Amino acid sequence: MTSNYVPSTCPHDCPSTCALEIERLDASTIGKVRGAKDNDYTQGVICAKVAAYRERVHHPDRLAHPLKRIGTKGEGKFAQITWDEALDEIVDKFQEATAEFGAESVWPYYFAGTMGLVQRDGINRLRNVFGYSRLEMTICTTLPWTGWVAGTGSMWGTDPREIAESDLIVVWGGNPVSTQVNVMTHIAKARKKRGAKLIVIDSYRTPTAETADTYIAIQPGTDGALACAMMHVLFDEGYADLEYLEKYTDNPTQLRQHLSSKTPAWASKITGIPEQDIYDFARTYGQTKKSFIRVGYGFARSRNGSASLHAVSCLPAITGAWQHKGGGALQSNSGIYTNIDQTLIMASDHEDTSIREMDMSRIGAVLTNEEKDLFGGPPVKAMLIQNMNPAEVAPDTHKVLKGLARDDLYTVVHEQFMTGTAKYADLVLPATMFLEHDDMYKGGGHIYLQVARKVIEPYAECRSNHDVLCALGQRLGSDHPGFHMSAWEMIDQTLKDTGLPGADEAADMRWLDFSKTYEDANYLKGFSHPDGKFRFSPDWAALGDKEGKMPKMPDHQEVIDAASEKHPFRLVTAPARRFLNSTFTAMPSSIAKEQRPKALVHPDVCREMELSEGDLIRLGNEQGSVVVHLQPFDGLQKGVVIVEGVWPNKSFVEGVGINVLTSADRGYPNGGAVFHDTAVWMKAA
Repeated sequence: MTSNYVPSTCPHDCPSTCALEIERLDASTIGKVRGAKDNDYTQGVICAKVAAYRERVHHPDRLAHPLKRIGTKGEGKFAQITWDEALDEIVDKFQEATAEFGAESVWPYYFAGTMGLVQRDGINRLRNVFGYSRLEMTICTTLPWTGWVAGTGSMWGTDPREIAESDLIVVWGGNPVSTQVNVMTHIAKARKKRGAKLIVIDSYRTPTAETADTYIAIQPGTDGALACAMMHVLFDEGYADLEYLEKYTDNPTQLRQHLSSKTPAWASKITGIPEQDIYDFARTYGQTKKSFIRVGYGFARSRNGSASLHAVSCLPAITGAWQHKGGGALQSNSGIYTNIDQTLIMASDHEDTSIREMDMSRIGAVLTNEEKDLFGGPPVKAMLIQNMNPAEVAPDTHKVLKGLARDDLYTVVHEQFMTGTAKYADLVLPATMFLEHDDMYKGGGHIYLQVARKVIEPYAECRSNHDVLCALGQRLGSDHPGFHMSAWEMIDQTLKDTGLPGADEAADMRWLDFSKTYEDANYLKGFSHPDGKFRFSPDWAALGDKEGKMPKMPDHQEVIDAASEKHPFRLVTAPARRFLNSTFTAMPSSIAKEQRPKALVHPDVCREMELSEGDLIRLGNEQGSVVVHLQPFDGLQKGVVIVEGVWPNKSFVEGVGINVLTSADRGYPNGGAVFHDTAVWMKAA
């Protein structure tokens, strides 16, 4: 057998969007997967879970044929049918729902199982052309991006490759060893070349924190208090760059006055961090001009996540770190790709903004017909779900399952495996994996747009998202051109509409550079507000703060699900190293490494409660309870509990997963999932 390596791009929900090289053994089989060494961001390094992708694409449990439910919802009993039978039934059901309840009773639902612009976003073409209910995309980026834009005005930051030029890297609320390994590549270069220091702030000692020079354990939801205390020290001890502040920020004098009471002693009581550690961190940051903050997503998954992230984003504006090569900050570079014209892909010129937009994170409330979540419209009667597994990933699992179990809800799930959501479907359609279809990808963690051809032929009867959407659009009678062209033709036209090289040329180039100049990326020509100033006092109202709940200046916003006598522990449902949401939970190598769901609990708490390693414990709140195995762990504060990974519901002792406990409350100021903002009780099971 002769093999050769062909280029591709990792499609998964990770900012790295790694440039890949795939060993193709024959037209249907892959071997090794490796990073592209000639990409100066990926640099040949990829995570272990993607390196083992052969396990996933050739997994014996992959869905192979269209399936029709023959048992009760959730039972997982199906019979094989043909594609024509499946597509015709979907069209009939969608048309029936539209005729009886209106087009808004159909709710196409998706997220980021693939990040490809064609295969992910094409479902919006179906939505917009036929007037189906819109989807508010709140489950991941709403809270952090709102917090970042509040200060900077744009969704970009320092080029991540400049980490290699830094003298201090702060990883705040992120765990790149597990979730974005390429960040560690560039950190390693700075440590080796410059002797750079790494400081990690997180609610538990992650694999990234294990590698740090300094790890600071923080109470979940209190990052804004730590940032404010740091700013207090920076002003008080002369580390603030007053000239920079005057030129580039909105009201530094008022900020200094505001921070006068935000001392390390004040913050210590809120964060649980020793006062001296706050002083030491602030001084180290203030003394290091080339300081780079890699701002994560984790700490923003809280009711006060936007306010906390805004407070952290203020730090480089205090010291003027933006001015120095290797200094500055980055949350995401998603804003550098805004000129990509996706009109054809999404039929955005057909979008009717008067049609209701329902919160994807509140799918449980939507499907159980809570009035305020339906916005006065009809109940959802039909769904097409792609790239998403809400039965296990969305908050408030009990309510989600109750909604999915409705007999009057017709659900189609287009999937690669029989997920928890697929078990509740009326029809399950087999989906291709990224190596089996064409697509294009933008990298929020770097600066490249990549176009990737399919590498192997689709498995069995699997069809791509694009092909299914085209088949439905045609059967429903649409003449929109997006339903009558191949994925490659769509990529080609989209690139040309954007003023870029066509699909063949772009794919041959491997990646297109969207990087901004150093001055633009670091806002040295001014921040992206009309006055060119970084905003310590954001216009929160313009960002959705209709209730006036946001702090006028950086602060600790006291709106979290705080620990109490009834719920004394704060739970964080952090990502697992070998999973990515629920995507890799079927892979043998990932299961072998992660073993089983477990709760990380401080050893002192274990002793006080007379609990030992491996004991079954029950975590609970008003929404329900979950049974997991106990793992004593000293890398967190005593009041914090960590459960890593979005395991399948079936992996838990009682058959329901950790998101039973997470709330579907909307974070401030304008929505966003609050997965890491949960107070619970704990007892022996």
